[in-house]
Amino acid sequence: MSGVVNLQAATLLGQARFFSSLSKQQLKRVAALGRLRSFPQDTRIYAIGDAVDDFYVLAEGMVRFTLGLGKRETSAGDIIRRGEVFGWAPLVEGHARRIATAYCLTACEVVAIEGRALSGLMEEDSALGYALLKKLAVLLTSELVAFAAG
Repeated sequence: MSGVVNLQAATLLGQARFFSSLSKQQLKRVAALGRLRSFPQDTRIYAIGDAVDDFYVLAEGMVRFTLGLGKRETSAGDIIRRGEVFGWAPLVEGHARRIATAYCLTACEVVAIEGRALSGLMEEDSALGYALLKKLAVLLTSELVAFAAG
């Protein structure tokens, strides 16, 4: 990632609640794993059953995130807004396929962070890993509550 894009990604990550407990140095290390991607309105970023690859931070736009059950989508889900994260499956060991759909309600720009590289960084830097796993636990709990509420 180029220096300007890397700085932009680090700024965006620093504004995201998910990454709020990281130091500036840790944010730079995570941002170095990311790249900016754009998606037009009415497109899917990923669908249920897709291979797991990236973890996303929404930089611009709105994304509809819908959890699935098997190959069926449910009414449980959420609207993802600027600064929120989605596509957390790469951070959960043993999940090779997506269990949700992410659909662009508007034109969107995301920071796409390569999941395997982020998992590796989390193992390498235990303080960073612990901080992100705590945030992931909160995120997963809220998603499960929404899923159960249907």
